[in-house]
Amino acid sequence: MKTFLLFVATALAEIVGCYLPWLWLRQGRSAWLLVPAAAALALFVWLLSLHPTATGRVYAAYGGVYVAVALLWLWRVDGVRPGTWDLVGAAFALTGMGIIMFAPRGS
Repeated sequence: MKTFLLFVATALAEIVGCYLPWLWLRQGRSAWLLVPAAAALALFVWLLSLHPTATGRVYAAYGGVYVAVALLWLWRVDGVRPGTWDLVGAAFALTGMGIIMFAPRGS
């Protein structure tokens, strides 16, 4: 559960770090949004470094959680409800994350 929650926090940091510049570029919001965006992306990198396993495995598994969190963002922030196929895709992505992170490993 700790690993999953760490992935969720990581995904939120990445999404915020990308969403704020998008607001500036696409919606004409203040360039000052780049300051918290940079902080969020630095937090994203730091959070990824907290995982105790090989980086390639962490990045691969993180992608599955990112898909699910991005769809939650789509729903809660963008106001677009994910469709059935979005949810099916997220379920597959999360299943892949679970297999990658929690499969038994030999020495």
